[in-house]
Amino acid sequence: DIIQKCMSLGVLATINQRLDWDVIELLSEEIPARMQESASADFESLVTDSLLDNGLKYESKASFYTPRRLVLVVTGLTEKSPKVITERRGPRSNAPDKAINGFLKSTGLSLEQLEIRSVKGSEFYFAKTEQKGRSASEIVSETLENTIVNFPWPKTMRWGEGALKWIRPLHNVLCILSDENESKIVDFNFCGFKANNKSRGHRFRGNVEFSVKNFDDLKQKLRKSYVLLDQEDRKKDIVNSASNLAFAIGLEVVEDQLLLNEVKNLVEWPNVLVGKISEEYLGLPSDVLQVSMRKHQKFFSLKNKINNYIEGFVIVSNNETSDNGKLILEGNQKVLLARLSDAKFFLENDLRLVKLGMNSWVEELKEVTYHHKLGSQFERVERIQKKSSELAEKLGVDKKLVDKASLYSKADLMSEMVNEFPELQGKMGCYYANFCDFHPEISLAIEEHYSPMGPNDECPKALVSVVLALSDKLDILESFWKIDQKPTGSKDPFALRRAALGVIRLLLENQISLQLRSHVSELDDRKVNDLLSFFHERFKIFLRDKKIRHDIIDACLSSSQNDDFYTLFLKAETLSHGFNSKIGRDLFQGFKRANNILKKAETKDSVSYELEPDSRFFETNAEKKLLLALEKTNEVIVTKLLKNDFRAAFNILTDLRIPIDNFFNTVKVNSDSTIIRRNRLCLLHKIRLVCNKVADFNLIEG
Repeated sequence: DIIQKCMSLGVLATINQRLDWDVIELLSEEIPARMQESASADFESLVTDSLLDNGLKYESKASFYTPRRLVLVVTGLTEKSPKVITERRGPRSNAPDKAINGFLKSTGLSLEQLEIRSVKGSEFYFAKTEQKGRSASEIVSETLENTIVNFPWPKTMRWGEGALKWIRPLHNVLCILSDENESKIVDFNFCGFKANNKSRGHRFRGNVEFSVKNFDDLKQKLRKSYVLLDQEDRKKDIVNSASNLAFAIGLEVVEDQLLLNEVKNLVEWPNVLVGKISEEYLGLPSDVLQVSMRKHQKFFSLKNKINNYIEGFVIVSNNETSDNGKLILEGNQKVLLARLSDAKFFLENDLRLVKLGMNSWVEELKEVTYHHKLGSQFERVERIQKKSSELAEKLGVDKKLVDKASLYSKADLMSEMVNEFPELQGKMGCYYANFCDFHPEISLAIEEHYSPMGPNDECPKALVSVVLALSDKLDILESFWKIDQKPTGSKDPFALRRAALGVIRLLLENQISLQLRSHVSELDDRKVNDLLSFFHERFKIFLRDKKIRHDIIDACLSSSQNDDFYTLFLKAETLSHGFNSKIGRDLFQGFKRANNILKKAETKDSVSYELEPDSRFFETNAEKKLLLALEKTNEVIVTKLLKNDFRAAFNILTDLRIPIDNFFNTVKVNSDSTIIRRNRLCLLHKIRLVCNKVADFNLIEG
């Protein structure tokens, strides 16, 4: 009865049934591992956005991917799109025939089908058109075609005689709509591909065609055909199997999320195998073993929990064999032995040279170009040495240790190991420095000076490492700013954004107060200001990730000393915490009231009320108490700010809330007496002056 009543009132036009499942699977040759995740996300958004744009609604969606397939499932999809009625206003009823005929042509209606309505005293033609709802099958078919044609692959290929371009040859399109009673194949026919309800399993173990009714049926039959459709299931299977097999031989898997994410995209049915490294190669540094196995063969490393040495490896195969992977393991071990033999050869050659010291490598840096406008790697080392010496003196760090660490910081670039494995730069330098009996802090600094490499990378904490890391990154930024090689848009070939964020993190996480202007002395004032603006952009992003408001960030950066990022961070944290409290918000309301009155008066009178208030012209105790509070607060705040104790400074500032409130509750600022009015406006200016010593309150939005 309720539904019938709504329909009679025109409230409810149609009642759409919903489909249980809408399943699409695109089966192809192997998609590159690095592209699968983004392709799955693109596939999901392109299809579901199009469905919504065409008037269909759904309850939930999920996407899955394997090396050979992209799968999208949508539940609760409406069976058809709703009827759409649109109205257009045309020309006036007395308009020329040419205008009316043009309107009729654009709408496809006759004159008799138009309505005439009065709008603001004039009569206009109105056209009402009705677009009937379309079936889900029709919309899905159209959506799928548009998605395939416009899919944003980084690269595509054309195969056979067809015109279709795809990342790899496409083999099959499964597309069904199903409810509790039946499943229906979508009428899709494009570039020789006709939608069906067929799929295939694992390329080697289950490559047999089968029919499916819905998503659950697809997932179950794929599993029976040796395909784990859910990427997270494959990931968990690899982790659990590797951990259990490693535990059985007394070893532990070295965590490597990047490799795990890649390997799960290389297999449809993970088959985990473990092996041990030949004893003759156990003497190789752990980093060498790990990088060699990861880079060349996608192996996970297994370490001995007692001594932390790498002693084994994990293979994830895409196939199971009758011999339980024995042949696969033997083949991979042969390749691994060849790789490790090469690594051992490179290391032994390097150590023969290192016995005589690392100076020969430093000299060879003179022949290696860093950048055609910035000279050799040796010249870069000289710049880092100079900057490190300045920073060491400023921060009270042993200059001899810093100088030696700077000199040898890039020496390992000339080693055969780093030439073969560039990922080991710094780490091999540390290994060779230890071999030469360098001071432990020097060796550690050589390894850590490249860090942090990203937002999640660990920051160095040892002071020699911190100084060298700061010098390295500041030199990169200063040098490329000097030759006007700055990042543009998304292009940053020299990783200058990463270097700037690295400087900020090094200063903040080691609580170092440092004015950067004095440490980029090779730049003129214009370029220094431009570089600081670049730092400020990185700093803003960093603070936004800490949930600090943009107006608070701007208030901090407006300071004249905006090149000390640790001080700016303390200030931003203090203001964020302060203005999120009631007492802080009350203080701001008092400041805002004083500032608004003062700005209006300054605009009206065309003067600035910057003189000290004169107590002789006070008429109330509220004025006297406010001036005394401002003078006392100003004196204490200056002391606290010199110590960078912003939390204490802000807390003291909040004590002004009561005298400011009492002043406004007692005093009329715009007195009839000109002298008293001016004196009170000077008092308001003093409120502004004291508050703005902590930060620019004018930029706070409330």
